[in-house]
Amino acid sequence: MTTSSRRPFRVGTATDPVTGRRVPDPPDGITPWDLRSGRFRRLLRGVYIAASARVTPLVLAEAGLLMVGGDSVASHQTAARVWGGVVPDDGLIHVTCARRPRGAGLKAHRPKRGQWGTTIAGLAVTTPTSTFLDLSDELGLVDLVILGDSLVRAERVTPRQLVEAAGSYRGRARRLARRAAGLVRDGVDSPMESRVRMLMVLAGLPEPVVNHVVRLPDGRTRWRFDLSFPAFRIVIEYDGRQHAESDEQWDHDIDRREWMDGNDVRLVVVRSKDVYRTPARTLCRITAVMRARGMCVPRLSDEWRLHFPSLPGDVAVPG
Repeated sequence: MTTSSRRPFRVGTATDPVTGRRVPDPPDGITPWDLRSGRFRRLLRGVYIAASARVTPLVLAEAGLLMVGGDSVASHQTAARVWGGVVPDDGLIHVTCARRPRGAGLKAHRPKRGQWGTTIAGLAVTTPTSTFLDLSDELGLVDLVILGDSLVRAERVTPRQLVEAAGSYRGRARRLARRAAGLVRDGVDSPMESRVRMLMVLAGLPEPVVNHVVRLPDGRTRWRFDLSFPAFRIVIEYDGRQHAESDEQWDHDIDRREWMDGNDVRLVVVRSKDVYRTPARTLCRITAVMRARGMCVPRLSDEWRLHFPSLPGDVAVPG
């Protein structure tokens, strides 16, 4: 091991022959002073990496496995990120192992029946489907659907595979896993797009089409819409930008909007605050457009309130 190492490594302890105290015992080529010099950063207790190294999900998974060793596997939120999934950040590295290691920043889970593992870059990690099922015990419905959508986008799994895996799952949260798997869709571009769709679905509205494509006569894609009701010429899109990234993007947006205006397409733009602060008002805007276009709007369910709490400034009841 050298100071140029860009992979995590363990630092043991030894007894100082003079003081009798326990002191760090780093690998050959690294001194205790090196560990304190800023040339290395600590990932977990006794696990370090070169300070210049990029700390990726795979690096964090390897750090966690170094802590526990033996027959262990990176799992839960850590495995999800390794596979390109999107999950809430809890600041922990998750592993599944038989023993219960101690140390801040690490969470160990007990192995359970039906859990499947594989390897990626030589590291043991739960499979994408097993990771999804494991996290049904940890996440709520919306975050679990976001995870599924992101795993599908990363081409790690298909919606059908998740449905089949959840159908045979016998874990504590099997009902949640099955429902979430049934709501995972292909072609979702972002977590916020998943949230907007789930706000509508949990309110009892018809589910919009995901990633509808308008094509040119030669078959090439002309426009792509996040969420839409093509038969009623309604488009619902999440916009997380504060401004156009470039003149080219600005020109594209203008052309796209002019095409929509010329083809009598109604656009509902949803921003972050519309989801996190005023979801009821957002539902009002969406249902108003649906009614104006002749869609049948059912009486709204209140289930959305369990997952999208309103903050001050929101309307009391969606119109």
